Amino acid sequence: MLAGCVGGTTSLSPTPSEAQAGQVTFPLGTATPSEVCGRCHAAVYAEVAFGTGADLKWKPIIYKSLTDPLLAIPGPFFDTATGHHLAGVDPWPLRARDVENNGASCNTCHYPEAFELPDLERDQVIHEPTPRTRVEEVVGVTCASCHLTPDGRIRGRYDPRELLAPHESVRDPNFGTSVTCAFCHSKGPRVVGKQTQTFYEWRDDYFNAGLGPEQCQDCHMPPVVRPLAEDQGTAPRAIGQHLWPGSHAASLIRQALTLSIRQVHGYGRTAGTPLEIHIKNVGAGHSVPSGSNRRGIWLTADVIDGGGTTIVHNEWLFAPWYASRPDDRAFLQADENLPDAVAALQADAQGPHETPVRAGEERVLTWTPQLPAGTFTVRVTLLYDLNRYNDRSFTPDQTELARSSISIQIP
Repeated sequence: MLAGCVGGTTSLSPTPSEAQAGQVTFPLGTATPSEVCGRCHAAVYAEVAFGTGADLKWKPIIYKSLTDPLLAIPGPFFDTATGHHLAGVDPWPLRARDVENNGASCNTCHYPEAFELPDLERDQVIHEPTPRTRVEEVVGVTCASCHLTPDGRIRGRYDPRELLAPHESVRDPNFGTSVTCAFCHSKGPRVVGKQTQTFYEWRDDYFNAGLGPEQCQDCHMPPVVRPLAEDQGTAPRAIGQHLWPGSHAASLIRQALTLSIRQVHGYGRTAGTPLEIHIKNVGAGHSVPSGSNRRGIWLTADVIDGGGTTIVHNEWLFAPWYASRPDDRAFLQADENLPDAVAALQADAQGPHETPVRAGEERVLTWTPQLPAGTFTVRVTLLYDLNRYNDRSFTPDQTELARSSISIQIP
């Protein structure tokens, strides 16, 4: 049995004559385990289930307190697998769901039924797909979640006449573009700064703004040349890697932002030492951080004297809002009456913060520390935090993205 193989099976015929007749069907719909597809698409399955070829790592995490139990990927699943494959078993969102949503399933995005792809121009507001039932969740986001059409065919980028597939296939010109990702990576109408806006951020801030033609797949599914199905005898061709690196892949998230600092002169009689910190989104076609409101980036700034002692410290948080307004302690009393009170309260209790850095944006923060005469080093650091709500001293869920420093002299 392949690792992570759970749930039922579907009819699968290995003979060429039956393959050409299109004998494979998918009675379980999008709950068809990816292991079924992996019998023919072995290299793709290895990427999905094992993370082969990526630096994906799902380290144990805590929900909030250092006394909470570590939440680790359960066996037989690999902690290097893709987020899609682990969506039904990752204990961290499952724990958050139980605490914050009274156990209500987040099944519209994590476990959708087959859907037609939305239209980039017509569908300005992306509506939630129809969810699978609770008992069909454990297989996560399967191959069929993206590839299976509502009428039972397998969508892809190639002409079915070029394939020797044991199932009905259809070429969809929109497959392989960002609309494939839209249903699960956007929620409700566009609200700049809010969580779950990733597709809108790409559409409005990157693609429609003319920053480039790249689609989600160009970064998250870069192509390789190989056979589509190893045992079908077809020639190698360009196929997107099924790895979807993101917040659990350090090599990718470190490409998104640049960080620099400079001393500003000419501020006249302004008290203190004016410094400008520049954070520029040069590598992501969406905001950073994006997706869940739990994700955050901490910017820390330290002034260090000649003896190595930090004499001034400051920090800023960049994160998506939980709701359609800035997180703010002023809403704490009102939050207590909400059905999602736990989630709303933890966001507002953290107080106001910087919004994510949008695609192509250069965010400039001014900081004016009060310093005595002398020579100092000013060091700034960006730290990605998968869970901004848990104890800051818990570091396995944190990744340093960038650091920069300058030397300044105060007469």
